[in-house]
Amino acid sequence: MQNTPPIRKRGRPAKAPEAAPHPYHHGSLPDALLHAAETVLRRDGLRGLTLRAIAREAGVSHTAPQHHFGDTAGVLAELAASGHRRLAQAMQKRAAASAGANRGRAIAHGYIDFATANPDLFRLMSRNELLDTERPSLVEARRMSAAGLADVFDAVPDIAPGSTSAFGAMGSEQTIAMASAWAHVHGLASLLIDNRLNGLAAVPGTFRTPRDLVDAVIDSM
Repeated sequence: MQNTPPIRKRGRPAKAPEAAPHPYHHGSLPDALLHAAETVLRRDGLRGLTLRAIAREAGVSHTAPQHHFGDTAGVLAELAASGHRRLAQAMQKRAAASAGANRGRAIAHGYIDFATANPDLFRLMSRNELLDTERPSLVEARRMSAAGLADVFDAVPDIAPGSTSAFGAMGSEQTIAMASAWAHVHGLASLLIDNRLNGLAAVPGTFRTPRDLVDAVIDSM
């Protein structure tokens, strides 16, 4: 009698080992985190801008912001750097549209444009105590916006390579002119976004809106 081979029970195929989970699926996670940070800033203000809130908005692990930026000061510095680059672009856009006529005033209007479109980010950019002010990206971005604003009086600062200063080397006259231009336009922007000019603009027979008042002040420079 022929021996029949034992019947082997067919079981389920063994599972392949699961790949380690990949926590980040964004095309560019740092950019996604900065976008999330700005969203939180616009929605919840500076008090609500925490690493956990940023991670939650981006839909990633709560450790992701720290992994890429180090700490809260690092995230805020990168966000401020983004703001300075966009501020420089806003001034450049206005200057280009001016076709050379009243270029300084056009640059000042561009400064105001940025502040009114991004009030919370504009305020953050001046809060040095919250920022990693030595972060290279922030130093470079501040140079860009400083150079754009310096062009109000045709005196772009001479910045040496490797310098950590946003303003570079300037003579006393340039320094005075820079401080004057900066204080003038930054003060106007701050008063405007903090609604401090509403009463003045509402005086009968004067200006339709606070922005109209600011524009008139710049045009009288």
